[in-house]
Amino acid sequence: MDFSHWEQSPRSSWRMAVLVGANTRTYKFALGSALLYAAAEDRSEILLRDLAVPYAMELVRHLGQAPQMRQRAERGESDFLSVAEREAAESLRLGSPTEELLVAAIKSMPEMVMQKFHNLPSGGAKVPHRFYEVTGRSPEQVVRLSRELRDIAQSEQAPTLRGELSARWSIVETSFAIGIGQSLIHEGVVADLTTLQITDKQRRRSVTGVTDAVIGFQRGLCLICADPIALGIDSIAVDHVFPFSFRRLLPSGGKGMAPDLDAIWNLAPTHAGCNGQKSNRLPTEQEMFRLAQRNEAIMQSPYPLKKTLALTLEHSGYKNPQPGAWFTFIRHVRGLF
Repeated sequence: MDFSHWEQSPRSSWRMAVLVGANTRTYKFALGSALLYAAAEDRSEILLRDLAVPYAMELVRHLGQAPQMRQRAERGESDFLSVAEREAAESLRLGSPTEELLVAAIKSMPEMVMQKFHNLPSGGAKVPHRFYEVTGRSPEQVVRLSRELRDIAQSEQAPTLRGELSARWSIVETSFAIGIGQSLIHEGVVADLTTLQITDKQRRRSVTGVTDAVIGFQRGLCLICADPIALGIDSIAVDHVFPFSFRRLLPSGGKGMAPDLDAIWNLAPTHAGCNGQKSNRLPTEQEMFRLAQRNEAIMQSPYPLKKTLALTLEHSGYKNPQPGAWFTFIRHVRGLF
């Protein structure tokens, strides 16, 4: 299922922008975080200078964790990233951006990230809803926050959206890191079911939580009942859609490898109560359909989750998987039982 076929809601537009957009640097995540917190205060507008404060601080906090670019490129001294690297330590000490960092952020934000936040990766398409407009001239530019942004930032799903954004940021950052990134890009990730963390296959380095990483691709819904999951309010479980205990029934040998029921493709956030009631049964038709939809959506995102799911299909004999492959694959897995 293409993202464009999701219901045309502001929440879906936000998820498209965060989960599907191309990533050269990670500025859009810092902007998204700053926007959510400003809109949560029900502000209809904010000075660009004021929005630049949380934007810059989010970036400098992340600079020490992973690089902002996959490849080392030549940058001038006035490049925003160069300024952020120079001013990071002092900004963190102060608890606010230095004046040099703040000026660089104000100067670069409108053209560098704010013009591109609503863009989708191909064909010049944009998400159906706009979340802000920048008006006026520097240095008194104003960011007008849309009613749609304020509604989602104040909804019970807001903590879920923040968790999704943070998880996506961690995944992209880690895939930019030298060495770690290469293994993620070529080998994908695995799920540590003890900690419910997504980790790098080679180093077993924690990247982010399973729930935060994939719940956005489920539109924030429980895979079993299809009702919203509210992070911080609802008790959440990560369900094996095809129960792990059924692995003993899988054929060994033969054409293609038996599917790994412990892998990301088969793990889905659910309400803990729904998960308890499901217990050890096979998924219903509706649950299989939702799982296929979710996995098709992940296949539209950049590495490494896309690579992880592509490898699952390839290892099971689906070379060069086409759109719709997950519907076929999941029906095939059901037939094995």
